[in-house]
Amino acid sequence: MPDRFPMPLSKITDDLNADLARLSFDSPVEYVYNPLEYARAGFDAYTAQCALDKAKILLLGMNPGPWGMAQTGVPFGEVEAVRDWLGIDVEIGHPAIEHPKRPVMGLKCHRREVSGARLWGWARDTFKTPRRFLRRFFVCNYCPLVFMEESGRNRTPDKLPVAERGPLLEACDRALQRTVTLMSPQIVVGVGAFAARRAAAALDGMSVCVGSILHPSPASPKANRGWAEQANKQFEELGIRLP
Repeated sequence: MPDRFPMPLSKITDDLNADLARLSFDSPVEYVYNPLEYARAGFDAYTAQCALDKAKILLLGMNPGPWGMAQTGVPFGEVEAVRDWLGIDVEIGHPAIEHPKRPVMGLKCHRREVSGARLWGWARDTFKTPRRFLRRFFVCNYCPLVFMEESGRNRTPDKLPVAERGPLLEACDRALQRTVTLMSPQIVVGVGAFAARRAAAALDGMSVCVGSILHPSPASPKANRGWAEQANKQFEELGIRLP
């Protein structure tokens, strides 16, 4: 159950990190990155811009990509959007063990994450300024961990064995419940089916609506046919008015 009284986001993040540090993952997962630890400066710079007491729409992703939040600490944090639109310029550290094919270069990374470019590009084109967007929306990930196989291939949380997935979901559910208690959003919108399912399960019994929009992943043929336009339509169907 969620905490009776809200706690600061920094405390929620610290507790989540402590919970995640106790977990272990076996092969085929060989590398685990937690950008809420080594890229905390980026995450804190982002959340400092957010109006958590006013934002009524929580956009919930699944977990970071290797060229997005893994580089910047910002959810869906494609480097150009974080640096040039959000105006974040901080030093990013490194995970304890890095995959040689997935190095963390921070805001100097030249690889682009398409999902993040689409989501933050939509925010920029729709709201024009970060302040206008972040007064209404808060973007976060359900799970902050990046899981990589020996080859460098991503392994998403839903593909973990049950014995590993259970404790992970418990920790992430608790952090999401606390975040919703802190923010009191009107709606939590899962970006993709996994995030929507986890939000519905974790927030069952809490006074918040849960909806979903299409994930902007380039692996989705549907998302490659005008993701922003489809997202706008889905927001409208959820009763969310956009500028």
